[in-house]
Amino acid sequence: MWGGPAEPADSYYAVRPGCTDVPRTRFKIKPGKTLSARKWQAAFSLDGHLDIGKTLHRIQRGGIHPSIRGEVWEFLLACYDPESTFDERDQIRQHRRVQYARWKNECREIFPVIGSGRYITAPVITEDGQPIQDPFVLSEINPGMNGNNTEMMKELTPRGPLDKKAIRWLLTLHQIGLDVMRTDRTLVFYEKQENLSKLWDILSVYAWIDTDVGYGQGMSDLCSPMIILLEDEADAFWCFERLMRRLRGNFRCTGNSVGVEKQLSYLAAVTQVIDPKLHHHFETLGGGDYLFAFRMLMVLFRREFSFCDSLYLWEMMWALEYDPNLFSLYEEPGSNITKAVGSNKGKPKSRRPCGKYERENMKIKSSDASLPISVFLVASVLKDKSSKLLHEARGLDDVVKILNDMTGNLDAKKACIWAMKLHKKYLKKAKKT
Repeated sequence: MWGGPAEPADSYYAVRPGCTDVPRTRFKIKPGKTLSARKWQAAFSLDGHLDIGKTLHRIQRGGIHPSIRGEVWEFLLACYDPESTFDERDQIRQHRRVQYARWKNECREIFPVIGSGRYITAPVITEDGQPIQDPFVLSEINPGMNGNNTEMMKELTPRGPLDKKAIRWLLTLHQIGLDVMRTDRTLVFYEKQENLSKLWDILSVYAWIDTDVGYGQGMSDLCSPMIILLEDEADAFWCFERLMRRLRGNFRCTGNSVGVEKQLSYLAAVTQVIDPKLHHHFETLGGGDYLFAFRMLMVLFRREFSFCDSLYLWEMMWALEYDPNLFSLYEEPGSNITKAVGSNKGKPKSRRPCGKYERENMKIKSSDASLPISVFLVASVLKDKSSKLLHEARGLDDVVKILNDMTGNLDAKKACIWAMKLHKKYLKKAKKT
């Protein structure tokens, strides 16, 4: 009922008993503001066209009800075009499920643990592609079998010697497993082995198809909500794949740098304009590279907010950044995972509804138009803590401690509002310099 009492949302993401160090959740389901299942269903025409404009407005006002969050995210992340019909989306969904199954089968042919309901946390091959005959590895892969059993290891090379791509992929699987074990362990959802293995499978398949980036630490934090929100594994994979289109540049590593350093340099430039004293202070402390903000950008504040609040923050960001051209960009013939957000800059913009942040960017004819809202979110956090950082930080350890103390004390909606304000302020000041 409109104006009714707000409902806590934590019950949708149950926490294990005894986990007392979980950040408190601020997000509440507010009747009349939060996008409800009823309002969501009413946003579709009879044949399935979605009124994305009203939907974005509702999300920006009060987030999304947890019961429909997964299906709404599929639109926010450009899995589907709002102008498509129910039948067209069903066809796309089935096609993608088949494609995911095909990739998963390719992976299973190389390493049969994929899709088995299990995962590994120890290396299975050496750098030159030789199987590791380790009893612990064998017991992980083939539980209940004799530690000397090597039949499973023989199946690693069903088609002859492994090529470089397969070796590189196999070398990442245990690291994915280790990260899976650490991801969202406070949630009851991950008490089930099948959910852990599902997360491992999706990340392993992604590492197989994205040969440029593969797998990087932090991806499990980004993928975990997809597993929880979308029951079908293939649907969760495609939602994660779309999110990685936005973020994969952060994980691309070269011999001397990590991709996120580019966003950190943007953050430095923004802070220098909006808070020169704070920027100078960071430089004096030896933190002019802004590496202390590395985690916030890599996993989009997953560690600074409770699980529920981080999802609320994400959907607010995506609603503000919503670009109606992304679906068609991703679906262009020849398009693949390497085509990311930002690739369509310079193209004529459609008149279809878009997010507030994207609408502001459409007015800009410079490289500043490609800055993601996450940069301004971090900048808004630093600005909010500016006085404390200036007066109490005497070294980079102090900076990290002050930022870590924010965990559970940030308001997602206020952070987005401040990010929008800083974005406008930055653009005005940047024009004058």
